Amino acid sequence: METRAAAVQAVAPAAPLPPGEAMAMLARRGFRPELGRPDLPFPRELDADTAERLTGRLSHYSFRLFLRGAIQRRGDFAPGEATRYLTVAQEKSLADALVELGLLVRTPRARYRFVHRATSFGPTLEWYVARELRRRLGCDVATGVKFRAPGLGGDLDVIAALEGKLIYLELKSSPPKHLTPGEVAAFFARVRRLRPDVAVFAMDTSLRLSDRVLPLLTAGLDPKCAPPRRIERDLWMLTPHLYAVSAKADLVANICRVVGEGLVALGPSH
Repeated sequence: METRAAAVQAVAPAAPLPPGEAMAMLARRGFRPELGRPDLPFPRELDADTAERLTGRLSHYSFRLFLRGAIQRRGDFAPGEATRYLTVAQEKSLADALVELGLLVRTPRARYRFVHRATSFGPTLEWYVARELRRRLGCDVATGVKFRAPGLGGDLDVIAALEGKLIYLELKSSPPKHLTPGEVAAFFARVRRLRPDVAVFAMDTSLRLSDRVLPLLTAGLDPKCAPPRRIERDLWMLTPHLYAVSAKADLVANICRVVGEGLVALGPSH
């Protein structure tokens, strides 16, 4: 037996773990996490000033609506074609702001085109939320994480390490009417396999969650669970460790609020 074991070829060394405590927490849970290639409409390494100005723009819901619609246009576009929720003048102003940031260039016939093509707004939303979580909560954050769990598809949108706890955020950038039971089931499957200390299902929408989203999420819970409890506005506790929020008022502030609620729930009651 020893002779056969000695004849076996050496095992290849494991791939280096991406830096950061959040990624290390996944590795300690038995996963082999990798960072995916970000699908962003700008270079991954922005200079500090541009990143700061872009973050400030993304804090406005109207700008996120515009940028999401512009990305979905695929080719060049004219003001008024990105979203039906803004006027032509508003879209032109936002497009000109993106030209100043270096994300868009003007093309003939008063149209605009992205310098770096992206196929989805989701990774940009992840980039923004992660950057704000680092700023507001001082936590280690990773986005677009492939955690290679057998039988489970999809990436982890945002994970954060905070006070020795693992936080998992699922971000949805499309309206609630596009949310499917399959997407919700996949989210719960990742939560059950990952076992984060706090999980947040965040919809970047000003529409109410109670009509469409909460019923889908509630259907995925144990029937013994208490009904969802409204914390305030459109912030909901499904369990002491699972929350749902919308973008009403401030998306990131809402996420930070429920992360705080989840951390408090993990502490002793007296």
